Amino acid sequence: MHRFDLPIVVLLFCVPHFLAAQTAQPRTHQNFDRDWKFAFGHAQNPEKDFNYGLETVLAKSGGAANTAIEPRFKDSLWRSLDLPHDWGVELPFVFDPAFNVMAHGYKPLGGKYPATSVGWYRKHFSVAKAEQGKRFEIQFDGVFRDAEFWINGFYLGNNKSGYIGVAYDITDFLRFDAENVLVVRVNATQYEGWFYEGAGIYRHVWLNSFEETHILHNGIFAHAEMEGENAELMVETELAYDGNLTKGLITEVFLTDRNGIVVASSLSPPPFMEVNYGKMIHMLTVTKPRLWDLDDPYLYRIQVLVKKSGKIVDQQTLKFGFRTIEIKPNGLLLNGKKLKILGVNCHQDHAGVGSAMPDYLQYYRIDLLKNLGVNAYRTSHNPPTPELLDACDSLGMLVMDETRLLNS
Repeated sequence: MHRFDLPIVVLLFCVPHFLAAQTAQPRTHQNFDRDWKFAFGHAQNPEKDFNYGLETVLAKSGGAANTAIEPRFKDSLWRSLDLPHDWGVELPFVFDPAFNVMAHGYKPLGGKYPATSVGWYRKHFSVAKAEQGKRFEIQFDGVFRDAEFWINGFYLGNNKSGYIGVAYDITDFLRFDAENVLVVRVNATQYEGWFYEGAGIYRHVWLNSFEETHILHNGIFAHAEMEGENAELMVETELAYDGNLTKGLITEVFLTDRNGIVVASSLSPPPFMEVNYGKMIHMLTVTKPRLWDLDDPYLYRIQVLVKKSGKIVDQQTLKFGFRTIEIKPNGLLLNGKKLKILGVNCHQDHAGVGSAMPDYLQYYRIDLLKNLGVNAYRTSHNPPTPELLDACDSLGMLVMDETRLLNS
């Protein structure tokens, strides 16, 4: 949605952003970065990898005793840390003729370094019994790489790519008013690029909760087209619902300006429903929207409400910018005006912190580039962290959002 390399791209970009309502929220989006435990495993020796061998690899629902997967495993001697974390940047420099001039910053990562290329993370947490009845989801924005996930000894899944986030519904495995243990094994022995990529849970982790009827993960897509000075905004929302209780289920969409004033709204038509799945489409006419521009990066807010029998059961807010982009033989036009691209090609890491970038540093870098005259940013060579795209949207920077091939 932040692309500008297509022949014509019209009025696209929106980034999920959750806002606290004045009343109790049916949905929560809790930062889960604090109070993790960390230890190195081993890529070749199961005994040095907390007994992670063939038997435990195949254990999906318990049965991984004497391993770091087991909830009762003692991790008190492990290192305590907060996320985001890149263990690669902490490693000593190693001169290895096998490295080319750019590979991994001369850090001992990869198949030749089994003792420093696998890391284990564990987090202990509790959920109040009063929350029982909601759905719970654990969301990882980025783990480098080839990560395995467990909750209370139950296997959640595997995510190969270090740049594509993943989310899992953990509701059925939670213990309420008791300790829960989340475990992640990260294997950085293989690369996705030829550049420094880091290692570990280097982006944010979130614990989300919502009602049985809710908006799916990344379930809102908004796009628009200009018709003269006005715009037609389409908002598509994907829902999960509790099977036989669809009567009285509606969605409402409001477009507000920065001050919270509603400038357009729409009530859902009859929903398209399948088994436990629904899709709502809203069309909003926006009169003379203020266009997003490099020098005036104006962002509206799209608020999506899901109601059942008049009660709000889910709510999400997205930032949205109206703009037009055309690429023609004589150049690029932004909002109908010719623009000379003054672009840079940037990797996600930064000196001193590696790939575990603090949010403020994303804004600092984009602001610095703008002050140098840059107006376009290529995310080499992978999808970036959401906070980088937020910084570009809010500060006024065009983006070419790249991707990798692995499971993306």
